[in-house]
Order: sequence, then structure tokens, then C-alpha cells
Amino acid sequence: MGSAMLATMTQRVLVIGADAAGMSAAHQALRTARANGRELRITALEASGHTSYSACGLPYWVAGEVAGGGDALVARTAEQHRAAGIDLRLHTRAVAADLGEQWVEALGPDGVERFAYDDLVVTTGARAIVPDWARDAGGGLLPGVGPVHNLDDGAAWLDRFATHEGPVAIVGGGYIGVEMAEAAVRRGFEATLITRRRVLRSLGEELSQRVAGGLRAAGVTVVEDGAVEGLELRDARVSGVAHGGGSAAARLVVLALGVRPATDFLEGQAPLTDSGALRPDGNGRVGDGLWAAGDCCDVRHRLSGEWAYLPLGTHATKHGRALGDSLAGGGLRFDGALGTTITRFAAGGVHLEISCTGLSPDQVTAAGGRALMTEGTTASGYLSEAEPIAIEVAADPGSRRLQAVRIVGGRGAGKRVDAAAAVLWAGGTVDDLAWMDLSYAPPFATAWEILQVAARRLAERL
Repeated sequence: MGSAMLATMTQRVLVIGADAAGMSAAHQALRTARANGRELRITALEASGHTSYSACGLPYWVAGEVAGGGDALVARTAEQHRAAGIDLRLHTRAVAADLGEQWVEALGPDGVERFAYDDLVVTTGARAIVPDWARDAGGGLLPGVGPVHNLDDGAAWLDRFATHEGPVAIVGGGYIGVEMAEAAVRRGFEATLITRRRVLRSLGEELSQRVAGGLRAAGVTVVEDGAVEGLELRDARVSGVAHGGGSAAARLVVLALGVRPATDFLEGQAPLTDSGALRPDGNGRVGDGLWAAGDCCDVRHRLSGEWAYLPLGTHATKHGRALGDSLAGGGLRFDGALGTTITRFAAGGVHLEISCTGLSPDQVTAAGGRALMTEGTTASGYLSEAEPIAIEVAADPGSRRLQAVRIVGGRGAGKRVDAAAAVLWAGGTVDDLAWMDLSYAPPFATAWEILQVAARRLAERL
């Protein structure tokens, strides 16, 4: 019957996945339903034993920076969700579905149970990519090897770092790879980061090499163009990582190879991309009675108009809220994303902040855009706060519309990206960025803010 049923009837909503997107959707749906005089009965199934936690905080927990331990990463407990009126079932994994008959079968503590619904909300998130070489003959992870994807993974890495000695290899040069390299160095381990291309290659070659140089300065061995071929074992334990350029000693191996949508139970039932992603509209609707949001979904890139897989908690919570509102009769929309990201590497005497927004370097080139790198300082040069910063700005020569901003620098560098993201969101030009009214005081910026200097220099060359 779907969400068009009469408001006088109880609408059965089944949410699969109880983290950022799912619980944002569930709570917003209840709020909107109350405002619209609707009655919802929401059941939420969660495969793990945890809900509403910050996966992005895991590397910092492992590094020892989170006071209060893993509980501090939990935004809302299961008890709080239940108190709000949500029938939350933990350790209950969806294993099959029939969208025509409107039911989902899930394996829980008491066996397999079938759940009927009027509206199905798929917010299953993503699963970590685990290659075959990381597994033993029985399909389990080799000792000392694992991803950093959920609270259980974080607890496992805390235990490994506390009970093991010897070098750590981080396989993967994305954000989690860089953040876990930081954690390993902070914990006193010898660390090697292995990536099949470049570290944070989405930054472009020059800024990527600045990041790699910062890691090396902190004592991390960085192996680029090093596709992993397998693990070397000694006495049934990892002793090294074999890659295209040789071998790296390792007793522990962090898998930071990215994620894929966790939508296996919908195969043959729902329209999935080759990677397994769903493609809901801005309201979260995939089809009649089928909704989705979060890391199991692609989103529309606001600049290119193309679908993109951008698994971030910021997108998940916004899209989830729009979904919940729409499902209960509202009209909130999630109007796409820009790919705005930020991270840092702060260990071994090095502090680097890394951020970007907009099109990738390859997309800028394909669109005929022009990019320019500018260097400066994060504060007035006569103050101790001043640290180096490099900013690449890209724009379309014809329309002058801003296309991308990428930043690598010291303390205070990273969040400058938000001003650029605001201009991009509004469809502004490189001139808008160059002339907008940003704050200034010597401890925080130069009189001409370096972000605006970078924009102005590109504007003068278009």
C-alpha cells in the first residue's frame, strides 16, 4: 500500500540498519507523523550490537584520544531509541526480501523471523572490503589483520595495539589509511602505508605528494604504486606484506581498502548498481514503498549532476532526515553533495590538515576547467601560528564558476574548505570566492586571506 495509505491507518515501517541514516529517518518520521496526525509503527533491525555511533571517530579512539572509550562515540543508545517508540532489534540481520509481497526475513538471536511492512527503509550502510589474501583457509581473518569499520573493529585494534609489538602495515592510502597511520605512530609503532597508487590520490599529484612527504617526515614508510600480492606468514602469524615493489615487515595489518554497499539481501529484488548501491531521489524514495539513504546509496553530485558514491556520515544523516520526513507526509529533500571532505595527520612532530570540495582533478580536466596552485601561510607571517598552506583552486574559464578547492597545510588550514563549499553550493564563481567578506585577525589569517588570494590569482588568469 506504501506511504499513500490513509492517515487513520497505522503505517508499518521497517528500517533495515540502525546507524546514522536509519535512525535519523526513524526519528524524523515519528516527528513528522505526529505533526501530520499519522500513526507509525517503526521496527528497526540492526545486524550488529551497536547503533548511532561515530565510525569516523574510530581511528582517534584507537590512537588513544577519545576520553570515555568506545561509549563516547555513541550518539544515541538502543535504550534511547526504544524510549522514543522505535522497536529496535539488535543482532538481527536481513537475509532475504520479497518487495512484491512486502516482507523481509532476518536472522536474529532466536532464528529467522519474517517482518511484514508497508514501507521498507534500507539504510544498511556499507561493508569493509576484505580481500582474499587477508583470510585464512576457513574464510576468517588472519590473526592480526582487520579493517576499521565498526565499534567491534575499533575494540579489536585497541587490543592488538596493547598486546602486540613489531611493525604495523596499513594497506590503503585513503582517509582511513592516513588516520590509522597517525594512530599507529601515536601508539609508538613502526608504520608502513602501502597504496596501489598515491596517498589520497583524489587530491591530485602535487598535493598528494605533500601528504606523502608529511607522513615520511613523521617516520612512516610510504609505498606508492604497491599493489598487495599477499601476506607473508611465520608460525601461522603475519610477518610481512608482499607488494609489487618488494616486501614490508608487519606483525599487524590494517585493511583500509574502502567499502561497498551492504545490500546483498536485495539482489534480484531492487534496482542495484554494479557496485550494489541504490539510487534514491532527494526524498529518499527508490520506488513504491521502498526508501533508502546512507552508505548503501549513491548520491547526486551537485556540480557534475552525475551519480557518485560518497559514503559519509554527513550525507547519511541529512538524507535520512529527508527520507523520514517525506515518508511521513513531509517534503524535505537532500539535494546532493559536493564531495566535501577533511582529515588530518598529526603524529611524529607533523601536523597536516587535508581537505577538498567539488570536482576531482580528472573531472576538472574533462570539463575543460583550469586549476592553479597557490602557497602561503595560515596566519600572518610574523606570528608563531603561521604555518605553510597550499591551495589549489579550479574554475570554468567560460562561466568562471568555481569547480573545486583542495587544501593541504598546517594547523588551521583544513576548515577553510567550508567557505569554498558554500560558494560551490550556491553555484558561485571564482570571483565570488575572491571577494566575499571573510574574517581577519593576524593569528588566524593574512590581511588577504590565503583562500581568497588563491581564488583571485586564478580569476586573473581566466
